[in-house]
Amino acid sequence: MNSGQITLDELERDALTELVNIGVSRAAVSLRKMVGKPVLLSVPAVDIVTQNAAAALIGQRESDDLVAIRQEFGGAFAGQALLIFPESNSVDLVLAILGNDVEAADVTSLRDEALAETGNVILNGCLSTIANLLRQSLQMSLPKVIYGDGNFIFDVGVERENSGLVLFLYIDFSVQDRDIRGYIAMIMDLPSLATLKHLLGDFIARVTADSNWTLAPH
Repeated sequence: MNSGQITLDELERDALTELVNIGVSRAAVSLRKMVGKPVLLSVPAVDIVTQNAAAALIGQRESDDLVAIRQEFGGAFAGQALLIFPESNSVDLVLAILGNDVEAADVTSLRDEALAETGNVILNGCLSTIANLLRQSLQMSLPKVIYGDGNFIFDVGVERENSGLVLFLYIDFSVQDRDIRGYIAMIMDLPSLATLKHLLGDFIARVTADSNWTLAPH
């Protein structure tokens, strides 16, 4: 971890990765019902980085402009959730959702609506599942689609350098033979991350006491 302030130990990171994978798996089921096509989602790893580092990570991986679906969330812990794709990749995603027979002009006009709905299904499903498994509840805002580079999406500026930390997750995303890479990010302040760390500790204690649960290392 490179946050310098809040870190997760190996067991906490495994627990959070497990929770996120359960969340995106359930979101994939909802998305499959929505689009009527096979959907696979997985999150290989979770990390905590600064907003600047998250923007740099995206910049290293993606040379194209980005599109992000952003939702505010609040409850026991609060922040912003982002589902991020390379903008060029987003067209594939929209075609996968709307179907290949959609006219190019319709893809352009319907793209934001399709992306917002996809983001809402994935982010809401993921965060709600995590909150439920942590025995908490979260409230989510309506999704907003934004375009720009990593600095813009993560709202990076000199005066905001230490304003928040990011749970940064790379996701493997496949819709009916279309492999669409993307990212999930959750920007939270230190009190929210501290609360999440505490809730993960409680979750690990419950899992440890329940022989039906195991936390597989990631």
